[in-house]
Amino acid sequence: ILGQQITVKAATTIACRFAEAFGEEIRTPIPELTKLSPLASKVAAATIDDVARLGIVSARSASIIALAKAYHSGALILEAGSNPEAVIAKLVELPGIGQWTAHYIAMRALRWPDAFPKEDIAVRNKLGGVSAKQAEAMSQAWRPWRSYAVLHIWRSL
Repeated sequence: ILGQQITVKAATTIACRFAEAFGEEIRTPIPELTKLSPLASKVAAATIDDVARLGIVSARSASIIALAKAYHSGALILEAGSNPEAVIAKLVELPGIGQWTAHYIAMRALRWPDAFPKEDIAVRNKLGGVSAKQAEAMSQAWRPWRSYAVLHIWRSL
C-alpha cells in the first residue's frame, strides 16, 4: 500500500519513515538497520493522522490501518499456505485495496507463485501495450508460475 502510485524511490523513503515511526528498535551490526518492520497491533492502534504525517495521503493511511486491523484481529491470514483466492477476495473488501495490491500481497506475503497483477502498467507495456484483460489471457500460458514472469518483467525495467 505504501508504494501505490508512487516511484520506487518515494516508496522506499516512506517505508523508512514508517519503520522509524512504528517499528521496534533492534541492535544489529549494520548501522542503517535499527528498526524492525512494524507490528500489525501497533499500526492498528494508530490514527490516520499518525500515518499521514509521514507523507502518506489520508486515504492510503486509512487503507494501511484497515489492513493492520484485519490482520491483527485474525480476520485476514497472510501466511504461506493460505488459500490465495480467498485472501485476495478479503483484501479487496478493504478500503483502498484493489486487485493489483491484493495480487502483490499474495505474491509476497503468501508466496503464491501464480499471482498476476494484470493491471500493472509495466507488465502490460512489456506485453505490447495490451489491456488488463488481454494481459490476463496471455498470462494463462505461464500458469502456475505467473508471479515469476511478473518478477522477471519488473526486473528487466
